[in-house]
Amino acid sequence: MINLNNLKPEIRYLENMREVIRDKQWMKTAPNLELYYMYRDIAENQVDWMKIIKNDLRYDITILMPNKLGKEFNKTIGHDHPIVAGTNITYPELYEVKEGKAIFLLQDSDNEVIKDIIAVKAKKNDKIIIPPNYEHLIINIGKKPLKICNWICRRFTSNIYKPFRARKGFCYYALKGFFGIKWLKNENYQSIPCLKFRKPNYFYNFNLSKDQPIYSLIIDIKKLDFLKNPQNYEWSLDITRDKN
Repeated sequence: MINLNNLKPEIRYLENMREVIRDKQWMKTAPNLELYYMYRDIAENQVDWMKIIKNDLRYDITILMPNKLGKEFNKTIGHDHPIVAGTNITYPELYEVKEGKAIFLLQDSDNEVIKDIIAVKAKKNDKIIIPPNYEHLIINIGKKPLKICNWICRRFTSNIYKPFRARKGFCYYALKGFFGIKWLKNENYQSIPCLKFRKPNYFYNFNLSKDQPIYSLIIDIKKLDFLKNPQNYEWSLDITRDKN
């Protein structure tokens, strides 16, 4: 188990989120809260870390606090990944919820037009694959800190944030309602389809297990090749269809 107490995270403050938060009035008087912590490029030991680097991968842990952003649930900024060289698809990512309750919001966009938008509700031990060409953000819908981990290719240095800052966030905001989550459309997009709700633990044709912590894939790290070379694998065109 990785001891995070000895590691220094990158901290995302409220001020860093200014453009993507819906409640601008609340922002005017809100303190500069620490919203989430990112522990990037980590491992349980030096041997594992060297193996991860050798295989062009990166393992991260992120912790989102149970703050409210006005009426909106705490969330990550939201980002996209660069396109794999020589292809027309972006790098995918593999996530696991370690503690807490989350919603992963995935959107496939073409500038201001959204082609597809999916919400995946996940709890402890659930896994989520972000497929190529889907932007994504993570929302803490629980009352406790949300702890997630992920595997991703290390061949690119940074995620893509700028388009979502310009459009004031993703095409839906998750607000706290009387009976759960109230979804509100972001009017900065020209076209927004109906939000689809899907289950976690759909692994396409990859030989992964929902009962196996994703860190343990360090033992059989070749199973994560789809994160580095997604163009060599078949990705279902109907990723939104429930498989559970």
